[in-house]
Amino acid sequence: MSTLLSRAARPDVRNPILALPAAARLHALPLESRQALRAVLLDLSTDARARADHSWRTAKGPMAVYWRSISVYARHIARLLI
Repeated sequence: MSTLLSRAARPDVRNPILALPAAARLHALPLESRQALRAVLLDLSTDARARADHSWRTAKGPMAVYWRSISVYARHIARLLI
């Protein structure tokens, strides 16, 4: 087995937001700001996931995909702020 991490185990593959230049700037925010932004993003993720589930149940596949992607990216950004 290679000493390099497998592609799937690399942090920037599991969370593509880490590869963005602004990721370091987000992490450099004061703790209070990061906590407030993280709370908003987690709320957004929860709401978007509920909308995706509703869209899927009502046979609106494209909208389900749209809302699900918002949910995933909001959670990825929120994880940067820990």
